[in-house]
Amino acid sequence: MRRLATIVVAAASLLAGSVTPAYPAAPGWHLRFADDFDTAVPPGSFTGCNHHPDTPRAYCTGLSGAMRATWWAYPKGWPDTATQRGYPVGGFYDPATTLSVSGGQLHIRLWRGPTSGVHSATVVPKALMGQRYGRYEERWRVSKAAVGYKSAHLLWPVNNDGCSEIDFPELEWDTTVAAFAHPSTCAQQVHVDTGARWTSWHTTVIEWRPGDLRFYLDGTQAAHTTKGVPAIPMTWDIQNESALNGENAAPNSSAQMDIDYVRGWTWN
Repeated sequence: MRRLATIVVAAASLLAGSVTPAYPAAPGWHLRFADDFDTAVPPGSFTGCNHHPDTPRAYCTGLSGAMRATWWAYPKGWPDTATQRGYPVGGFYDPATTLSVSGGQLHIRLWRGPTSGVHSATVVPKALMGQRYGRYEERWRVSKAAVGYKSAHLLWPVNNDGCSEIDFPELEWDTTVAAFAHPSTCAQQVHVDTGARWTSWHTTVIEWRPGDLRFYLDGTQAAHTTKGVPAIPMTWDIQNESALNGENAAPNSSAQMDIDYVRGWTWN
């Protein structure tokens, strides 16, 4: 579940570098954005992310160059889903202490202090904000798992219709990887647990076309539906936060996800 916010959509076409997808897209897909995280970004750089939030004009003042032009992060202090729902131990987004790039990977280190809640992190490729239909690919692993931390890498509707949502990968990092679809009808839901562990390297793909939604894990189709597929502009939020399954992160604990690359396509 994403926080409620108003998104103003503007066209933005940004393609970082020349890349080859691990699982080539079928005809009809057009690569719009890619990042192999070749430029190092030290911890503490994702600051000042509250400029034009939730729009393609959003930026973080602590970033520079291509990273500032292509990436945005939820600003410090925004509540994560557990906090919005009133969980005893929730979290707040804190990009400066959770995000960095080194060794060709984006590192997402979630943590909890001795008394605070979880310090959460969400990054957003600006070129893929507000798309109607798309293909979204990323290669990732959880290099350090701990109770109380999770991901919901999701497509969220620009109009905040309260129903449409597509999540893959999702669930707590000490469980297994699942995919969810919350259709535009509000009456149906797709849920598949792949059984894959978060701590291995995986490539996940969401393919969202008119009336057709597919999830792929490591090149194999994990789920497919043609029912209630959203037909409205949505934004890809690579969201990571405190758990929603009743488990609480322990004080002075941390967990980390590493992302090797991301890709995004438009349809036709």
